[in-house]
Order: sequence, then C-alpha cells, then structure tokens
Amino acid sequence: MLIRYKFSKDDHVSSVQHPRMRKPSVKMAMASSHTHTHTYAPLLLLFLLACSCRASSGHAVDPTCPPAKASAVAVETSDCSGPRCQPPAPHVPVPVFSYDVDPMQFALNLEYTEAEFFLHAAFGKGLDQIAPNLTLGGPPPVGAMKANLDEVTWRIAAEFGLQEVGHVRAIQNTVGGIPRPKIDLSAKNFARVMDQAFGYQLNPPFDPYVDSLNFLLASYVIPYLGINGYTGTNPIIDGYATKKLLAGLLGVEAAQDAVFRALLFERRSETVPPYKGITVAEFTDRISTARNQLGKCGVKDEGLTVPPELGAEGRICTNVLSADRDSLSYARTPAQLLSILYLTGDEHVPGGFFPEGANGKIAREFLRKPFAAGGNKAPAN
Repeated sequence: MLIRYKFSKDDHVSSVQHPRMRKPSVKMAMASSHTHTHTYAPLLLLFLLACSCRASSGHAVDPTCPPAKASAVAVETSDCSGPRCQPPAPHVPVPVFSYDVDPMQFALNLEYTEAEFFLHAAFGKGLDQIAPNLTLGGPPPVGAMKANLDEVTWRIAAEFGLQEVGHVRAIQNTVGGIPRPKIDLSAKNFARVMDQAFGYQLNPPFDPYVDSLNFLLASYVIPYLGINGYTGTNPIIDGYATKKLLAGLLGVEAAQDAVFRALLFERRSETVPPYKGITVAEFTDRISTARNQLGKCGVKDEGLTVPPELGAEGRICTNVLSADRDSLSYARTPAQLLSILYLTGDEHVPGGFFPEGANGKIAREFLRKPFAAGGNKAPAN
C-alpha cells in the first residue's frame, strides 16, 4: 500500500523548524489462507490508523529538506572550543562603542521593511505573528499581503523573510532596538515608486503581489539600499561586536540582492506584462536612475545593463552586480537613503515607505522631532 503525504506552501513555515518525519514502512508476510487474511486485516488497519494519527498531529514533511543526519551541517563535533576555532583577539577590546549605536539602530528601519515585505509575500503574515517581541510596540505595516508566487520564488521569499527576522534580532541584541516604524508596503505605494521611476502613470498600476516577476521587480527596490547603508556605515563604527554584526549583515544582504538581480538578469529581455514594450532591464534601469536622482550625490546605482565603459574593467555591458569602477559596493549615507525611501528627495520630508518618518535618533533628528518614545530599548531575547 502506498501512503502519500500532501502538504501546501502554508505548511513550510512550520516544517522548517522540525526534523524530517520518516514515512512508515510495513513489512508483512501475506498468508495464503482466507483465515490468515482476516487475522492480519484488523492489525494492518490499526497500524495504519496509528501512523495516520501521528502524521496528522505533527507537521507536514518538506521533501526539499534532507533526511536527518544526511546534511553536512548535521555533523557533530566536540572540539569547537579549541583555539583553532576561535577568532583572534580584537585589537580594541570594546564590543560596542557608544557612537556605534545610532548608525546600527538606523539600519533597523530597512531590516523591518524587508522582513515585513518578504514574510507577508510568502506567508501572508509578518512580525506580529512570527516574532512579535521584535516589533517593540511599533505599528503593523500598511497594505502588506501574500503574493502569488511560483515555487522557487516562494521559497526565496520565505527564506529571506525568516533571515530578516534574525537580522532584526541580532541588531537588537547587540545595540538595542527601536520601535518598528509605520511602513507602507501597499500595492499603491509600489505603484507610486514605479510611476515616479518612469515619469508617468503605468496602466494598470504596478502591483508587486500579482505574480513572481512583479515581486522580483519590487524586491529590486529595497534590499540594495541595505548594501549601500552598511557599506557607508562600516568606516564609522569601531566596536568589535558591532563590526562583526555589520559584516554578517552586509554579507547576507548582498547575497539576497545578488539572487534577485540574477533572476531578473535571466529575464532581462522579457516584456513585463501587461506593459507592452517595457522590458525587465528597462524597469531596473528606471528604478536605479530614480534612486540616483532621489539620493543625489552622483551615480551609486546601476541597472542590469550598462554601457561597456561602466561595466567591470570597462569591458562588459552586463551588470548582474551593481558596483563602482573598482567593482566595490557603492556607499550611501542615512540622509541619502531616507531621501530615496521617502520618495521625496529630501531626508527632512517623510513619505513613501515611511509615511510618518523612519525611527531612531538619526532619522528623527532629520525630521526635527524627538526620538520616538521607547527608543533604545533593551535587546530582545
């Protein structure tokens, strides 16, 4: 008898937290006589009922997950405390300097935004349901919703969303937290972003949740700014714990952006339906140009294709990764980032993704408003 387990995308969020359940195996010798058949039938039914109850009371199996102990990460070692596994002692043995706190807390504004966008797109729910302790009393996002995604894109959104939960927690544990700001992730706001990039209203309005391609284009809008921010923040912090945190955040944020850009690059020549004649590459070019204009301070943003003289070593027009003439990440200041995220071109005038302004001391000083109540809260557990 073949036993099938059926699962849905909604089951994945819980299945990733539990070991793989093994399918039951039944080995029974079939008796040749009619009497023996009647003897075994009740036992078989009881066995199958027990297995069915166990499966229904647990969590669905995710076939993508490796069997227990089959993955390289399942290898257990006992010598992790030895000197070869420990980093060298820091030159300055101070984990967090006081001036490290504000720039790293500022980064929470973007991390909150990414977490809510990816989590809602994948699961239809965000931090308030998945990690409510991390919001620190901030209001729920506006307009975030579950997206209509294919399997691969869904898995990427789900993984990245859960990664962002870790990012928020890591920052709060290291430098303390700030309340989640009011974040506008509505389709209407993303449509405003695209209309501003093209200089006219797209018809119909752009909707990031309608399909996988639109979701990938919307994902092009935000995560790259995190790379800019961390690259710009790195020179002004000194604590060894803060530097370790920033390096870890920058590595994963850059990887996330690379995934989005690579997926879009594969489809760069495709027309984005229903916008006749507008390709994926043109969308990215327009978004990058708009960010340069809003952020000011020169070119710090590039689409998927560039003139050869702007490509790597001035010898190629493909631009899977956005980088400067030495192929290093571009840096942006908090003022430049807020000018872009507000969609106003002015860090003093809120709007866009943060209709009431971003949170934290740096952002509130630009708004000439006191730091949001509850700022510098104790690290989350």
